[in-house]
Amino acid sequence: MKTLTTGESAASVLPAMMLVALLAGCSTAPKLEGPVVPAELPAAEYIDPDVIYAVQEVYDPWEGFNRRVYKFNYRFDRYLFLPAVRAYKFVTPDFVEDGVHNFFMNVSEITNFINSVLQARPKSAGITLSRFAINSTVGILGLFDPATRWGIERLPEDFGQTLGRWGVGNGPYLVLPIFGPSNLRDTTGLFTDSAVLYTALDPFNFDEHPDREAVYYLFKGLDTRSHVPFEYYDTGSPFEYEYVRFLVTKKREFDIEK
Repeated sequence: MKTLTTGESAASVLPAMMLVALLAGCSTAPKLEGPVVPAELPAAEYIDPDVIYAVQEVYDPWEGFNRRVYKFNYRFDRYLFLPAVRAYKFVTPDFVEDGVHNFFMNVSEITNFINSVLQARPKSAGITLSRFAINSTVGILGLFDPATRWGIERLPEDFGQTLGRWGVGNGPYLVLPIFGPSNLRDTTGLFTDSAVLYTALDPFNFDEHPDREAVYYLFKGLDTRSHVPFEYYDTGSPFEYEYVRFLVTKKREFDIEK
């Protein structure tokens, strides 16, 4: 079996990197006539078996399960999540949308700060702490984002990046229901960050007021999805699963190496 050389790997990465722009701006990308039918088999079944292509290099031992979840996510997204997001955006004034988004971004600075500390990045931790202090006070509990206007940029960090920083590998690729593409390490990080945030949000007293918790996570979900331009099966490729798997994996490598 032939393994791609460095030069060949770089050349094979280029088409996938070009897809980043397509994924980031899929709402304006030209559409093919009619729906794109996903390939019934993995890309490896359609290409030269003697070549290892870059998109195949992701460790995906649970591919059958992952593909089923990917299809579930497509249906959930198309028939429930996106209609709810469109309704939310239709009835919510832009300034309220912006305030909601700023609030959730400010709350996430808590885990950004903790993970910057855990990664031994004192400069990033200081910047993040400054953003949180400014936006929580001048920005009225994070409803506004004066820190960004003053040139203090957001530095997102998560526990998956922290684990990667200290040498923990990706582990198997994993598609999570609703949350989408990830891997075992980052899934661990997601649940860890969620637990930390839940503890930090104790002033809302969610334990005694589940209605508050439901409203909080409803708006968090709508806000998060409204800021993700990607839509399932909208890339124009029957091998979208492989491309997304490759791009998500590469992006996480860049996030950790930065």
